[in-house]
Amino acid sequence: MTKTGLQLRSTVKEDHTLEITLVDMAVPEPGPDEVLVQVEATPLNPSDLALLFGPADLTTIRVSGTAEQPVVTADIPAALMKMVAGRIGQSMPVGNEAAGTVIGAGASDAAQALVGKRVGIIGGAMYSQYRCVNAFMCLELEAGTTAAEGASCFVNPLTALAMVETMRTENHTALVHTAAASNLGQMLNRICMNEDVALVNIVRKVEQEAILKAMGAKYIINTTSDSYYDDLTDALAETGATLAFDATGGGKLAGQILSCMEAAALRSMTEYNGYGSDVFKQVYIYGGLDRNPTTLTRNFGFSWSLSGFLLTPFLQKVGIEKSIQMRAKVAAEIKTTFASHYTKEVSLAEALSLEAMAVYGKQATGEKYLIKPQD
Repeated sequence: MTKTGLQLRSTVKEDHTLEITLVDMAVPEPGPDEVLVQVEATPLNPSDLALLFGPADLTTIRVSGTAEQPVVTADIPAALMKMVAGRIGQSMPVGNEAAGTVIGAGASDAAQALVGKRVGIIGGAMYSQYRCVNAFMCLELEAGTTAAEGASCFVNPLTALAMVETMRTENHTALVHTAAASNLGQMLNRICMNEDVALVNIVRKVEQEAILKAMGAKYIINTTSDSYYDDLTDALAETGATLAFDATGGGKLAGQILSCMEAAALRSMTEYNGYGSDVFKQVYIYGGLDRNPTTLTRNFGFSWSLSGFLLTPFLQKVGIEKSIQMRAKVAAEIKTTFASHYTKEVSLAEALSLEAMAVYGKQATGEKYLIKPQD
């Protein structure tokens, strides 16, 4: 009898609805270079939610089916269907990363060496009870590392490291980061403190300020403060930060950062230039917490760039040797520099409850969920 395991899948339908289901899938046999992992923990990252919910209106969510295998349905506004036209009718597995134990392996030495080991894995379809991946997509976790500790060992840690590496390779000397009290933001703060890199943190709540202050962060800017623009400009002038990573994507924030970078640069200019400062300013958008259009008020001269940033192209650019070095650092510091924190642990079925979706669907700082597929 073929062994099966549950897998969470998301489908966009022609009737302008999104359907999320748990389906029984046959447990695959690993190929020569593959390992079979019993998935024990997998995080609900913002990048996962983009595939999980797509452009659906989360206020329309309803749940049917059974307690063990719920079915979630939500409406997609007609104007947004074009965003997901390419996935209509496709049942798509969800989940970028996870941690678990290798319970089977192919014949290659690399695969066999991981049998019985707890590993972090990446490669999609992680909201599953079992996942078969190439051995290279595994990060062997150090002894004593729990599945919960290792579940977020790829996306956030490597992205935080990539931000600092990008700063150095593109000849910047300091960083700006938005949504800065997130798990990723806290990792980035620890890295920058350890490596003496100035980091300007942008948040929007007093509670988020408190999180970063407790960590020892020096520059914390609250967008709701009456002195927001002056505070940000002062921090940029003091640090010389000309590189920012923006998790929000939409709205005015990216443009505001560029404007304040320009204002900071103008403080040191001795002569007027109608084209603005010669200081090059770069903002990378790496997330989409704000679904509104990105709005720029161009008062920051002509020496600037706004572009997208993704981890996978970065790793391809820096090459295998650098990627392996970064992964080794993460494994060694998974309990310290790269520690993640979760509000709640849920089963696959519980992740599809109205209560859970109402919390993690907000993508709010301090409300991150962890799925335990074996529960």
